[in-house]
Amino acid sequence: MLLTLVFVYLLITIAIGLWAGRRVKTTADFAVAGRHLPLVMIVTTTFATWFGSETVLGIPAKFVQGGLGGVIEDPFGAGSCLILVGLFFAAKLYKMSLLTISDYYRERYGKSVEIICSLIIILSYLGWVSAQVTALGLVFNLLSDGAISVALGMVIGTASILAYTLFGGMWSVAVTDFIQMIILVVGLTVIAVFAADLAGGADKVIALAVSKDLFKFLPEPSFTEIAFFIGAAITIMFGSIPQQDVFQRVMSANSVQAATKGPVIGGLAYIAFAFVPMFLVTSALIIMPEQAATLIKEDPQKVLPTLVLEKMPFVMQVLFFGALLSALKSTASATLLAPSVTFVENIWRQFVPRSGDRRELLTMRIAVLVFAIFVCIYAIASQGTPIYDMVSGAYQVTLVGAFIPLVFGLYWKRATTQGALVSIVLGILTWLAFMATPAGTAFPGQLAGVLAAAAGMLIGSLGPQALENRHGAHHRVVGLGT
Repeated sequence: MLLTLVFVYLLITIAIGLWAGRRVKTTADFAVAGRHLPLVMIVTTTFATWFGSETVLGIPAKFVQGGLGGVIEDPFGAGSCLILVGLFFAAKLYKMSLLTISDYYRERYGKSVEIICSLIIILSYLGWVSAQVTALGLVFNLLSDGAISVALGMVIGTASILAYTLFGGMWSVAVTDFIQMIILVVGLTVIAVFAADLAGGADKVIALAVSKDLFKFLPEPSFTEIAFFIGAAITIMFGSIPQQDVFQRVMSANSVQAATKGPVIGGLAYIAFAFVPMFLVTSALIIMPEQAATLIKEDPQKVLPTLVLEKMPFVMQVLFFGALLSALKSTASATLLAPSVTFVENIWRQFVPRSGDRRELLTMRIAVLVFAIFVCIYAIASQGTPIYDMVSGAYQVTLVGAFIPLVFGLYWKRATTQGALVSIVLGILTWLAFMATPAGTAFPGQLAGVLAAAAGMLIGSLGPQALENRHGAHHRVVGLGT
């Protein structure tokens, strides 16, 4: 019965997405909803995009193992990313009227940087979208009591998201996000109240978290611990700023005010509401202590679904899995659309010139389909990798490769194309070197990479200028001598 209701829910969201997709007439409609979304929809779509599998399943698993310090990347880093975008990036980018974030790299640095950063951004989405698909596979496997394999569940989940994203683009994503956020917030709030009652009161759940030192946030006062803490904090906080899905939400706004305020409100709401799954997993330690302890050792991602399936009435099960599917589908649809639009606009365009908006729209839809197939294959091949780690790893490549050129390009007039290229190369090579050697156990590779990228930008931009100034001064001296 529960599995049947889940499939009915999937069909309803597909129908809503297809209905919203009727407004798509141009590539701008498909990519950024024609820049018509009001503030409330910018808030809901940023919140819903962030609130995915890692929030409902990954964060609780990490929290129960390492406390608040173990989830610095997400939700704290992830929510801070949206706040920073709203405060420092949204207004500048919105006024440029671009279709993709990679268009900015072309305008500021030229085609070479545009192509490289586009490839970096597209590559980063494999891990993030795969995390959502993996969670969908896990849901179908649990609800069918093993009758549907995790791999088959991934295929079903991918097909359900693809059904409306393929035709409706950003319009479908925004409308379904709006509805799914309401289901998500209401569902998890009701379940949290019910779980607190089963545990003997919210005060007992909080007391248990305190006794287990789960509220410990700051690292031990040692260089290594602090370095890894900072490295974890900036991974999503900075690494997700140069991402197409964030940029699409900014550019979809109907005004600069909505573009700047929406991400800030969405980010604050995300950080606050991410505590609900953490509360739920802590309550599971009281409600089913032995079973929770076993699951934490085997697969902590299953603690919450097991709690709901075995200890809660049918209505609560419907609410939980409705909320979970809402979280997964809203994130997956957004992250499926973003790299596909980037590929067509910034990679495909280099080889095939513009040939009419109707054909470009078809090309974008084909790209969504192809990327969905790749993601599904990658997710099936990555079975066993924790969802939280899949999401975290996805952002490291954009952090070391694309973040510094974006920030320096917007806020430093002396940034040059040479500086951007040196920054990208030095950042990625340093990151890979730390990942592949023992150095990565002494110092976080992503922090080393972003520091190297910043140094590369300064050296690459100022070096040639200094040489040019020195050369010019030499010629002036020679001229005076003659």
